[in-house]
Amino acid sequence: MYICEQKIKSLMESLGYDKTSIASIFEYSKRLIGHSLNEVVDKSLFKELNLQGQGKGGLGQMIEKYYFKYDINNDPTPDFQEAGLELKATGLKKNKGGELQIKERLVCDMIDYCSVVNEQFETSLFYLKCRIMLLIFYLYEKGVSKWDLRYIYTVIWQLPEKDLLIIRKDFETIVNKIKKGEAHELSEGDTEYLAACRKGQKGEKPREQPFSDILAPRRAFSLKPAYMRTILSYVKDQKRSDVSNIEIPSIEDGLVSEADLRENSLENIILKRIERWIGKSVQDIIDYYEPGLMVNAKDINYVVSCMIVSDGKYNGRGKKHIERADEFVKSGLRLKTIPIYSNNRLKEAMSYENIDYEELYHNGNWFDSTTYELFTSRFLFMVFRHPNIQSGSFHFDYGPMILEKAFFWTMPQKDLKIAEEYWQDIRKHVLRNEIGLDYFWKAGWSNKNGKHFHVRPKGTKNSYLGAADNPNGGKADKYCYWFNKEYVSNIIENNK
Repeated sequence: MYICEQKIKSLMESLGYDKTSIASIFEYSKRLIGHSLNEVVDKSLFKELNLQGQGKGGLGQMIEKYYFKYDINNDPTPDFQEAGLELKATGLKKNKGGELQIKERLVCDMIDYCSVVNEQFETSLFYLKCRIMLLIFYLYEKGVSKWDLRYIYTVIWQLPEKDLLIIRKDFETIVNKIKKGEAHELSEGDTEYLAACRKGQKGEKPREQPFSDILAPRRAFSLKPAYMRTILSYVKDQKRSDVSNIEIPSIEDGLVSEADLRENSLENIILKRIERWIGKSVQDIIDYYEPGLMVNAKDINYVVSCMIVSDGKYNGRGKKHIERADEFVKSGLRLKTIPIYSNNRLKEAMSYENIDYEELYHNGNWFDSTTYELFTSRFLFMVFRHPNIQSGSFHFDYGPMILEKAFFWTMPQKDLKIAEEYWQDIRKHVLRNEIGLDYFWKAGWSNKNGKHFHVRPKGTKNSYLGAADNPNGGKADKYCYWFNKEYVSNIIENNK
């Protein structure tokens, strides 16, 4: 016992921390806050230095080697094996208002298509490495050496039990797709919190998969940007630069309980809630959940959809907006309502958020773009049919509308490739200071050429004319992303 204690003491003196203790490692990591590696590393201690911070592993491996002073391991165990703690460096960026935002998803572990099919979640490499993580947040600055990047937060993050139930299902969804020989069809939109993200450079040689001869792009298990935003929000709420969520109970303020998730998946729970209301009218649903609520508001289909999905906890407005629900926040799940006429014709194309010209101008990486995050989201579509009206306006007569169907949907890879073309075209014109409808994809041309998407404004002229910042200088008209009407109709027809 005495010899063991002496050994630990000796290690602590040489390393500056006890590598068997999460608390000690966390305490030592706090010295990074507000500093760069250049300011805290004694370079004279190392024979070889990666002066540019380049190569495999990048910043995270530099922190491991030069700050924590341990040899980089390529084995499946956590970085701090004796403590069961994985180190991850993850970037922040500042928006125009100076607020810190998540820069990207958190890449956790590469997916080996041939071996992951033999893993169970509780003994998987992902679970063993990422169950508890030391997240070191740094401020990304373009052109700044990795040695000079400044560290903002250090966080011990243990994946909460409730989150793990959803992540376990995500893991199984990814593995089952590989088992079906569909590794080449994997998408970040297949899952809720844990995603199979693209990894590696464009044009890099794809990998073999065990149940198909089709080669598949390299992918890694990652926590989605939406999930990382919830971690950052949690950290900010603590009003500290060093935060740990260990021993914090799972959040129950959500759509479903931990007990529910032990019995069924999140999506199946939601679909079961919806099933009982198929064929019922908007008025029927309102009378059950919130009697007396006016049904002539334009957002009423969305309101009743939120009520159904949350079993009455959320109504889509204000503090009871469903996007405040824990599962929506962490997954980036998108609930969209689709109104159709009595003859089953779609009323309109589907709009999404406004185009962020600043982001397009400064970010040339499709996989790191907010547009990619949008188009690889998991969608929940709820279709409402008017029993009487066949064309034109519904004239605020929403009460009789019938909930026709509902389904989860992910954009197929073939359509995602078109979405990338769409994004590239918009970005090209933004860079050329050609921000106008004459330059972007129009609905007619897009539909005729099988492109699925177009650009146009939404709202009144007063709300979009000259209403957006132009990164080239001055102002520009505000436009948004749209799914073509025909594309949405096709989605409805091809889903139960």
